[in-house]
Amino acid sequence: MPTVDGRLLRGERARTAILDVAVGLATESGLDGLSFSQLAERAGISKSGLFAHWATKEELQLAAVAHAEQRFTEVVVRPALRAPRGIRRLWALQESRLADMASGALPGGCFFTNAQFEFTVRPGSVRDALSAALADWHTLLERLIAEAVELGELRADVPPAQLAFELNALGTAAVYESRLLWADEIYTYARTAALQRLRGLALVPYLEDLP
Repeated sequence: MPTVDGRLLRGERARTAILDVAVGLATESGLDGLSFSQLAERAGISKSGLFAHWATKEELQLAAVAHAEQRFTEVVVRPALRAPRGIRRLWALQESRLADMASGALPGGCFFTNAQFEFTVRPGSVRDALSAALADWHTLLERLIAEAVELGELRADVPPAQLAFELNALGTAAVYESRLLWADEIYTYARTAALQRLRGLALVPYLEDLP
């Protein structure tokens, strides 16, 4: 039994390592351009090693989407949720997302923004998974906005869905403009725009000391 469990653990670690590479590669070549040959070369393994985990390209794509969601939760969401409830937690989430995009951890800045653009008009299970991920992100933003309103830190007339759209749109614009223009300036613009928008709606001075 220990030998079997050890093999399973090593297999899971190998799968995770491959998906780490796949997520980064997809932000460069596109999720549809994520081929077994390219991934095998980048990950330093054989194609047969990949087929041991995923039988088809679609299975690989879906696994990459799920892995990117897990990564986003660990890197962006969970750290932000440690901030106090209300406007500070909402801002922490927005800043965490922008910081991850600007960090260079993923060559294309954001797996989801790139993949969602790519699959906008491609029906199927991959598009459905990307659509669900986007809906979940909006739901989280709306929940944190509603909490800030309930706590009296944002104006009572703030529509959560509208503000969630605006905050997401700033991050989305930062992804593609930063690849074509001046990355440092673009991320600064996106951060400043979000901060000014929240300050304009805030009923508390919690964000006033931020640069």
